[in-house]
Amino acid sequence: MTAPLVTPDHIAATERRIRPHIRRTPVLEMDGAELGLGLFRLVLKLELTQHSGSFKARGAFANLLTRPVPAAGVVAASGGNHGAAVAYAAMRLGVLAKIFVPTVSSAAKVERIRSYGADLVVGGERYADALAASEAWVERSGALPVHAFDQVETLLGQGTLGLELEEQVPDLDTVLVPVGGGGLISGVAAWYGSRVRVVGVEPEGAPTLTRAFEAGGPADAPTGSIAADSLAPRRIGTLVYPIARRHLTEIVLVSDDGIQQAQEALWACARVVGEPGGVAAFAALLSGDYRPWPGERVGVLISGGNTTAVDFGRPRS
Repeated sequence: MTAPLVTPDHIAATERRIRPHIRRTPVLEMDGAELGLGLFRLVLKLELTQHSGSFKARGAFANLLTRPVPAAGVVAASGGNHGAAVAYAAMRLGVLAKIFVPTVSSAAKVERIRSYGADLVVGGERYADALAASEAWVERSGALPVHAFDQVETLLGQGTLGLELEEQVPDLDTVLVPVGGGGLISGVAAWYGSRVRVVGVEPEGAPTLTRAFEAGGPADAPTGSIAADSLAPRRIGTLVYPIARRHLTEIVLVSDDGIQQAQEALWACARVVGEPGGVAAFAALLSGDYRPWPGERVGVLISGGNTTAVDFGRPRS
């Protein structure tokens, strides 16, 4: 399959296929004035309530339900969330799964992957190291690789989030989407096309899409950020780039301090616990790096909640 197959029709077909296996996640509506940000309408799409704790379950089920899985099972490289999603989908569908993650992966994500029964390998410093190890395993085992973002089925699965959000809130002007490898934003942008402004949000320390736009294609970027376990794959995917180039309105960079403040504000105002990468799009609003016009209707994807930010008083080991 090729990138042109990432269309609204194909996304809708994928949504019908995975619907029995994923949650229809809630939206939370509020006024920007509640946060001291002005007079605009804000809608948070709480994808952190999805199975496995992030939007990644959509792409994982899309892969496992639409591609033939060999006896050796599936293999994935991940900063954490994709690995958890593939492990969860494999558990639910009775498929073997081997997951490679780097040492930067958070304890919450490592624990979640293990809880789903996958064979987990932790090694290397960054996502690129885990990816290389997973590719070597494919060569040895014949397992089916499930790429975190540079795979048509993954993009189609993530695009179902855009479909679902439009059904829930059909009158949005803008959607702010966090960017790592670009699978989520390209899927969402492919769904909306030109009907809605789609704005990418990246950490300053991991500007993968910004670097790609500057270079005219996928290019290496720094991977130093508090959100490195979800938004720092070094470069965006080759399938991602043309979709993003065609449909994205703007890219915004946010600081690590801004991301931490967004985590705190989200908990304070809505009692929602988001991981650093999951709140990056929300950080763009709070920091003023994205400024809505008066009356603008802004959707913000809170994409993941796999974090130990709240431990409910449990003693630390």
